[in-house]
Amino acid sequence: MLRDLILKNRSYRRFNEEVDIKLDALRELVDLARLSASAKNVQPLKYMLSCDRHKNSLIFPHLVWARFLTNWPGPSEGERPSAYVIILGDTEIGRFWDYDAGIAAQSILLGATEKGLGGCMIANIGREGLRKALNIPARYELLLVLALGKPKEKVVLETVGASGDTKYWRDSEGVHHVPKRPLDETIIG
Repeated sequence: MLRDLILKNRSYRRFNEEVDIKLDALRELVDLARLSASAKNVQPLKYMLSCDRHKNSLIFPHLVWARFLTNWPGPSEGERPSAYVIILGDTEIGRFWDYDAGIAAQSILLGATEKGLGGCMIANIGREGLRKALNIPARYELLLVLALGKPKEKVVLETVGASGDTKYWRDSEGVHHVPKRPLDETIIG
């Protein structure tokens, strides 16, 4: 059921790095994005895939992980993603991709969840460093990086408290807590 997939589809930031993800699995996930909606059906998105440890090591240093966790520099060795999907906008097709990137990312992450994987959508990217590291041509704008792997952490949803604070946190057991606003608070009229 879709609700179950959405509830399981959390932003995971720690993975079991030893669980490999095959290129065919990444291609299946991108196929879900390809078949998803595109504004004006322009389809300006392209995808760079990585499930190779060396290529993954070139991507990792250009990502900023969990800004609210100020004392956490990101996943340590053994807890890093097994794969990445880099979502690119092809400027030769058009620049109308803001909505498309989010739709594509969600389609990929839901597909990954269905496969027993997890992921994290990352927009805080050292774009020029990553462009150089992977020799990404100038015609492609770096939009998002999806980090994928077998989750190695527990993420639980909480109800936003009276303070209205929506910042996520980790408890002393390493459980990641994500506050969500109540449904009645999100519906107007």
